[in-house]
Amino acid sequence: MTPWRASHQWDLSLSRICILIFGLFIFGIGDSLLIVSGLGNAPWSVLAQGISKQSSLSIGSSTLLVSTVVLALWIPLRERPGFGTLANIAVIAFAIDLGIHLFPQQNRFIVELSYVIVGILLVGLGSAIYITCGLGPGPRDGWMTAIHRRTGVPIGRVRLGIELVVLSAGWALGGRVGLGTALFAALIGYSVALFFGVVSRLTHR
Repeated sequence: MTPWRASHQWDLSLSRICILIFGLFIFGIGDSLLIVSGLGNAPWSVLAQGISKQSSLSIGSSTLLVSTVVLALWIPLRERPGFGTLANIAVIAFAIDLGIHLFPQQNRFIVELSYVIVGILLVGLGSAIYITCGLGPGPRDGWMTAIHRRTGVPIGRVRLGIELVVLSAGWALGGRVGLGTALFAALIGYSVALFFGVVSRLTHR
């Protein structure tokens, strides 16, 4: 619980919206660092990069397209998006394209690896900030939890199944899979948990 947490998904205030957008922006910048590293992307960015390579779309625009399609899959599951769900689609896509343009590609492995580590930390920080706003899950997380509730399949298996399908499709389309992908899979949970703890301590009353 944080001072800025909403009472429902459309409980909006200027400060809460600013915090939400900041968190989503940090998330997108972190994702862009993994992409620029060249060592392998997060699974959904593998798919976005694959679509980008097979079309004239930027990776950010591909991310926007994928998020919109996933949101449409909420309809048969009778899920309702919140303000944060819609902001997630737009802000993260924008931040990814911005980050790709801002951060130069590197040829030294140590710098590429630092991009991956910093990217994972930023995704964890951004997640902790935007999730605690309580304005609705991102399209992917909402889809995952909706499938879990409707089918009864354990959420871990749902998440694993979705990630494997997305990763395989992205790799087949030409998206980058590598060390960065493995590190993201291994460390992102710890990164989010770490920053949940930091946010909790900073806002504790």
